[in-house]
Amino acid sequence: MSDLGVAVVVEDDKDIRNLLESVFLQAGFEVHTASDGREGVELVRHQQANIVTLDVGLPDIDGYEVLRRIRQFSDAYVVMLTGRSEEPDMLTGLHSGADDYITKPFRPLELRARVAAMMRRPRYSDSQRQDALRHDAQQQAAPAGPAPQVEPGTGSGAKDVLEHRDLRLSPRTRSAELAGRELELTRSEFVLLEELLRAGGGVCTRADLVKVVRGDYYQDDTYISEADERAVEVHIGNLRKKLHEDAHTPQLLQTVRGVGYRLGAGKL
Repeated sequence: MSDLGVAVVVEDDKDIRNLLESVFLQAGFEVHTASDGREGVELVRHQQANIVTLDVGLPDIDGYEVLRRIRQFSDAYVVMLTGRSEEPDMLTGLHSGADDYITKPFRPLELRARVAAMMRRPRYSDSQRQDALRHDAQQQAAPAGPAPQVEPGTGSGAKDVLEHRDLRLSPRTRSAELAGRELELTRSEFVLLEELLRAGGGVCTRADLVKVVRGDYYQDDTYISEADERAVEVHIGNLRKKLHEDAHTPQLLQTVRGVGYRLGAGKL
């Protein structure tokens, strides 16, 4: 396996498949390709893929069904590729657990930049997360003076534990809990929730949250489309469902009309 890990390309168009393979090889990945959905699922499973590009229009099962199957056993980063530019298609992909969505034709350099941004936010495997959680428990059990309270928005390092009401998030272990119950969050949902917690009640604009989801891919002068901001709205909507928020009167993740979102007081 290469230093960057394994990339799986699921694409029925031979020319695009070869292009994607070339992009990942040049970036330093070990690459495996599939021309249909079922083969792609098995490649992701057996090669333990770190990142997957997934065409929506496949000859056997569509990309959304492939993604659903992949998410049953893998937390690999998934980028949906499609010739469909309609917003509902993008939202379906994000609702299904995709990390990004790119329409064809795409620029290879743009794809490579987006992939690089995602890979700078590595996921933890289950065993790594459990090891980190055990380490945190040992640290808490060890005799020590009073530990300072880490307030939302004041953390400066990856080891901070961010807490708000009965919501607890650990960037170090990439884990989140609500009232002691673990939350199953996608990468995008996790980084958005982390950003809102760190803001400590301050308003995060939709544009700023797009940049958070994209890593450092977007610079200050980069155009952010309405579709990008709509994708953030979808992620926030999914977060609210996982936090058991009332869709009409959310308490924790509040909308600031025309601007963005902020952390609310929540319920006691």
